[in-house]
Amino acid sequence: MGKNKLRKFAELDTFKNVFQPNMEEVRADYKLKGKWNKAFFGNENPITLELGCGKGEYAVNQAIAFPERNFIGIDIKGSRMHQGAKHAITDQIENVAFIRTKVEMSKYFFSENEVSEIWLTFSDPQPRKVSKRLSSASFLEMYAGFLTQNAKIHLKTDSLLLFDYTNDLIAKNGLTLHRATEDLYAQENTDPILNVRTYYEQMAIDNSKKITYTVFSLDGKTEFVEPENEENYRGFIKAKLSS
Repeated sequence: MGKNKLRKFAELDTFKNVFQPNMEEVRADYKLKGKWNKAFFGNENPITLELGCGKGEYAVNQAIAFPERNFIGIDIKGSRMHQGAKHAITDQIENVAFIRTKVEMSKYFFSENEVSEIWLTFSDPQPRKVSKRLSSASFLEMYAGFLTQNAKIHLKTDSLLLFDYTNDLIAKNGLTLHRATEDLYAQENTDPILNVRTYYEQMAIDNSKKITYTVFSLDGKTEFVEPENEENYRGFIKAKLSS
């Protein structure tokens, strides 16, 4: 492991906004489960999760733009997360935190009705493993365990495969679709929540890729089924061959 990564890992241990529990702490339900607002943020503001947060810039910039909300980024790669966490420490941004863990472990960190919003920003489309997609039926069932009744799930991606799949799953399960667009920046967005861009999003834009956006709600449902026409999704063959 390079010296730079080792330095970042050592520094993460000193950041008050970063939580890196071991597996034993997680599986017993993390100590802050159900207590994030009271024990860490010190307020009752709604919590937004960014799952697969990468460098953490989306969570941090949303925290700056929306001080009336709390934000938590989750990712397994600490060397990436370091950037956002350090930004928040340096600029004293108090309404954002980070958890270093796998996204599928989120159920051990949050209680029923504790989270008001989820962002999936440029998640791996997982062309070969449907169950690993962060918008899959199994992940939606996990999210249902800690989302509030009217919570929204946002998906930003340059993958037409993931966009088609997610919208097909929404329709298959009769969920509320608030918006779906294949070209988010085709016209000016007046909603400031849509103008924060991640490193990977900007890279896609620089490569002339269109950014898709979907936002939907689970409507209080707790069980979901997968759509069946996987091979018909745009980009499916290309993504599968390149994975």
